[in-house]
Amino acid sequence: MPLRTHSKPSREKVRAHRKRLRQQGLRPIQIWVPDMRSPAFAKEAQRQSLSVANSPHARDDQNFIDAVSDWSGASDTSR
Repeated sequence: MPLRTHSKPSREKVRAHRKRLRQQGLRPIQIWVPDMRSPAFAKEAQRQSLSVANSPHARDDQNFIDAVSDWSGASDTSR
């Protein structure tokens, strides 16, 4: 029967990985972002979208967005 090799615990692997990253001049940060899978997020996004779409300034707002958008690097070449 072959001998089992014991691998390092996850904690040690993570510690070593982070040490290597720090040696490369990187540092860890933590970012909290909205959970786009959340029903509450979807509901709020829908509310805001409707609010913008129903605004009397919707056409001007969209024209501004189109004017400042750079479509040269977009994968959709139909624009």
